[in-house]
Amino acid sequence: MEAQQIKLEGVTASVSAACPVTFSGTVGLFTPAQGTASALGVLFVSPWGLEEMCLRKFWRVVAEGLALQGIASLRFDYPGTGDALDGSDHSAGLGLWEASVVAAADMLREMSGCRHLIVISQGLGAALAAKISGSLGDVAGMALLAPVTSGRAFLREMQIWSRMVDEGLGVPEAFRQREGVSIAGLSMPDAIAADVRKLAVGQLSSMQFSRAFVCKRADRPADAELAGHLETLGIDVQVADYAGYDDFISNPATSILPEGVRLRLLEWVTGVAAAFPTLPSTPSPRSAEAPALLGDGFRETPARFGEHGRLYGVLCEPQGPRTGATVVILGTAYDRHAGWGRSGVDMARELARAGIASLRFDGANIGDSPAVAGQPMQVLYQDCQVADVQAALDFLAKRDLGPMVVAGRCSGAYLAFRSAVADQRLSAAVVVNPFVFYWNPAVDIDGALRYVPRSLDDYRERLFQFETFRRLFSGRVDARRALGNIGRAIVRRLSQFARPLIRMLQGQRGVQAEVRRSFHTLAERKTELVVLYSENDVGFEHFVDHFGRTGRGLRRYPNAHMSVVPGADHNFTPAPARRVYTDTVIDLARRFPPGT
Repeated sequence: MEAQQIKLEGVTASVSAACPVTFSGTVGLFTPAQGTASALGVLFVSPWGLEEMCLRKFWRVVAEGLALQGIASLRFDYPGTGDALDGSDHSAGLGLWEASVVAAADMLREMSGCRHLIVISQGLGAALAAKISGSLGDVAGMALLAPVTSGRAFLREMQIWSRMVDEGLGVPEAFRQREGVSIAGLSMPDAIAADVRKLAVGQLSSMQFSRAFVCKRADRPADAELAGHLETLGIDVQVADYAGYDDFISNPATSILPEGVRLRLLEWVTGVAAAFPTLPSTPSPRSAEAPALLGDGFRETPARFGEHGRLYGVLCEPQGPRTGATVVILGTAYDRHAGWGRSGVDMARELARAGIASLRFDGANIGDSPAVAGQPMQVLYQDCQVADVQAALDFLAKRDLGPMVVAGRCSGAYLAFRSAVADQRLSAAVVVNPFVFYWNPAVDIDGALRYVPRSLDDYRERLFQFETFRRLFSGRVDARRALGNIGRAIVRRLSQFARPLIRMLQGQRGVQAEVRRSFHTLAERKTELVVLYSENDVGFEHFVDHFGRTGRGLRRYPNAHMSVVPGADHNFTPAPARRVYTDTVIDLARRFPPGT
């Protein structure tokens, strides 16, 4: 049986991903200017934590807009974050991140030939950039979006925000991180946190730039106060409202890009750039791969692949011999390929130490991979994503890195399953908390993502928590929506006893048939399938609809196995849950050694 090729419409050379570069133990993405290049380039300096995860796509979209205006740019990861290497010595504190910003500025000048910089920064990155502006050379201007003005206040906010994230995910109390600074599975080294605590941008007596763009939040008076402080230093300041900030940085899966902010930002940057000359010539673009980063037992190469290099990812290989199939690690929703809590990076490097290569990447219109013309902006649960996986398989096949297996969580689990059905080159799949196995085209994706109902057991547990009552009466819980979700959970539970009748409902019968057909296809090919669920995950209720609460219906598919992982939240945030996931992937990959 041949692979089912998903066709892409409208792919053109203009949708190439940014050019990856490596320097100072980290990875940067350089977006060259199109047409006549300005002598001014833009350096992006990122926030930290969950905010950075939500912001990643926005940086890419802004960079693409700048390129159309003839302005090159570079974005990068701080040491120990994203795709950068992990250092064991953090004694330099925040100086580690400061040095990486300086190195990134040097790399931008080398790649673009620009002589002047504008720094675009957000959150903690804004405080960091302002503090070291004098070390970055000729900085013509600085954009400070939702700036951190007090490190002490920022760390307090992180503590509260972290608790809200843990509560929202349902992370068991025993597995919540209480020591140090952490959020969404990410931890800030103590030495860096100690230096962050000392930051006080409003008290800086000088900053080495003459123009500033401050994007302020309505409920944060300190943002406007910083703009006033900059004016007292003789800096020409433009101020804009950060409309939609909360909807933007609260959840990568449902993040809404602030289009108004993007337009104002591009207008300001191009206005500053107009005062500078264009370059008579620019350095020749790099065609070779970026040098690999070498770590403890692994070698990582950032790469572009697919038609016209439209997709971006990181190939992680063992430094010793390979012992199993190469794993395609799929991201979740709109999380960048580094993964929730950097889980994709951690898994890839641990796989390499076990002798297993992997590729983690961003699908089209996710993270650092640009959108494809003609495709819907909402790409989740769409067939076009299978084409992205097939491009990844082509990339690995050209490098003789077969056999290949795939792994993913939530929407990534759905994509892993559908890709295994569509392409027989995949020998196995590990799917974690898949919401469904087949998306009913009649169901609105955006609405489902924003208001995914919890399992009935989870609602029952939360119903008696004081915090739930407090949020309900304060208006932070949509009571009508919550009651509707509870009703749907009850209907799913009752449907176990009336499944034949439910299957007759409009649309349901077709979904059930498609799921059975897909599982039959995998069984016929002997494609190994492992399904992992966290306790009380809403996706498990959908699994029950098809196979029963004990998974009894899976018995007709000897290639498929299901397990419930105790103590795990939907994102598999706790370390023990990640351990189960990683060990499962290693075990499965080793069943298909190279050459088989």
